[in-house]
Amino acid sequence: MKLEKADILKALEHITVAGEGKNMVESGAVKNVITFGDEVVVDLELSTPALHIKKRAEVDVIKVIHDKVYEKAKVKVNIKVETPVAQPQKNEIKGKPIPGISNIIAIASGKGGVGKSTVTSNLAVTLAKMGFKVGLLDADIYGPSAPIMFDVERERPLSVKVGDKSKMKPIENYGVKILSIGFFTQPNQAVVWRGPMAAKALNQMIFDAAWGELDFLLLDLPPGTGDIHLSIMQSLPITGAVVVSTPQNVALADARKGVAMFQQDSINVPVLGIIENMAYFTPEELPNNKYYIFGKEGAKHLAQDIDVPFLGEIPLVQSIREAGDVGRPAALQTATPIEKAFEELTKNVVQEVVDRNEALPPTEAIKITTMAGCSAVKK
Repeated sequence: MKLEKADILKALEHITVAGEGKNMVESGAVKNVITFGDEVVVDLELSTPALHIKKRAEVDVIKVIHDKVYEKAKVKVNIKVETPVAQPQKNEIKGKPIPGISNIIAIASGKGGVGKSTVTSNLAVTLAKMGFKVGLLDADIYGPSAPIMFDVERERPLSVKVGDKSKMKPIENYGVKILSIGFFTQPNQAVVWRGPMAAKALNQMIFDAAWGELDFLLLDLPPGTGDIHLSIMQSLPITGAVVVSTPQNVALADARKGVAMFQQDSINVPVLGIIENMAYFTPEELPNNKYYIFGKEGAKHLAQDIDVPFLGEIPLVQSIREAGDVGRPAALQTATPIEKAFEELTKNVVQEVVDRNEALPPTEAIKITTMAGCSAVKK
């Protein structure tokens, strides 16, 4: 028996989709009907993802075609869910902006020990070398390392007047303004705080600080996904996030979760990309050799797999560790492969910020200039 499209549509008028109040054809839920002899394909588009609603619609379509048209018809139902996208309000800004700060970049890692703070400090000094105004907030409350990496362990922020308010003046070194909980604790003092207390301390360093004019404020987040991350995402309009990982599977699994955290609907922070740290080891006596101690291009493959940009790789080099330990980030060394690697990485990060600010509504006016051979983001 040859089935007719008109007969199928007439039969489908007997079905009412739950929550619509109209029959399936009248409501527009039926997008297409195709017949081939005794076979029929019905394409539906529903406004609810509820499994029981989809299943009921499928059963009803098959049953009504069998009852009203042909009892032996071979029926296939394709269901697509089209949920309406809530349009953002014109003046809606996620989080509380900080006057004078153009871009806030969160640097995260799924797990500890992958070199997130090392990458953050070198990214900060490279941005400063390129001519940007840079701040770094060490948000790793329980393991602050910025004071050591910038050789400012003994420094203490002073109080300055901004208008009629007293604010903390960030410590500055190598052209980077820095605030860290490490400035307010003793070297042998453990920070044993519950989430709300840690969040309050962070808010003070964010909003009660005299950051001044900054092109970039880098947030060195704690490893993992927890209270501190949520508090910061709720407090600030983050421009974008960068995830740092090493190439081995155990780190990549956590990096994947870190990316997923930023991409959740309730957070929705653009992921600028993934950085692969400790990508390979090259001995000084064998400069042309590369040894992939933790695996080869794992973070690069992860970036491709989850469709986020790959920002670059940093080799496993002893001098990077030594530089961090003595408080002079390795990217400050001139005419070295390490300086070149961090410059390339930093240019990629800046370009992703430029692309993000062109594609998505910024929280303040952005214009693009050229600085140090790299696209720059300015107010």
